[in-house]
Amino acid sequence: MAIVCKSAGEIEKIRRSGRILRQVLDAVTAAVAPGVSTMDLERAAEKKIRELGAKPAFKGYYDYPCVLCTSINQEVVHGIPSESRKLAEGDIVSVDCGVVLEGYYSDSALTVPVGRISEEAQKLVDVTQASLYKGIEAARAGKRLGDIGAAVQEYVESFGFSVVREFVGHGIGTKLHEDPQVPNYGTRDHGLKLREGMVLAIEPMVNAGVPGVRVLDDKWTAVTEDGRPSAHFEHSVAITKDGPVILTD
Repeated sequence: MAIVCKSAGEIEKIRRSGRILRQVLDAVTAAVAPGVSTMDLERAAEKKIRELGAKPAFKGYYDYPCVLCTSINQEVVHGIPSESRKLAEGDIVSVDCGVVLEGYYSDSALTVPVGRISEEAQKLVDVTQASLYKGIEAARAGKRLGDIGAAVQEYVESFGFSVVREFVGHGIGTKLHEDPQVPNYGTRDHGLKLREGMVLAIEPMVNAGVPGVRVLDDKWTAVTEDGRPSAHFEHSVAITKDGPVILTD
């Protein structure tokens, strides 16, 4: 495992990338409405990325065709934007995006309600978002990877939801995916010791029902095994001497 701890200057470069990414996700969120296609969201994202002088991190990565992943309801992650896929009132759509600026990557995701959603869906979204911040709070020098995963898992399961095992967070920097992997489950005081200068993409994916997922025939889109909804939130986070610093807010 080759973990690269970043200098203060490198962290600032990731932060600049992350600030652009936040503007991209804000533009996409503003475009979410019933009747809008996921390809409309894709176009909004790509336009904003180009306007702000960055490049998309996902498009072409392992031949992925788009700048966004748009995953609706029971889709967990890696949903491919499509002209024919229209958002409907009551949906939740998870939007995952990454950008690269001057060689430094940032990665972030959020789940957006489409109009008025059910109480269960709202609770799922709220718990998933809160679990991300539980994980971030645990990302401190001297702690261990298991502390991040345990913080997420304990919070999520206290509400009767489940954490996806097949997809995890990751290091990030001059590559989109770097070591270490960052599971959203784990045991406190176990795993790799966290060090100042590490930058991690922490990204809980939380299912309303069972934790299992399966990948569709498009080889990308992952869906819940039981067809119940899933939510996804992510930030790129630096571990500093003063604690965790979110670089994508």
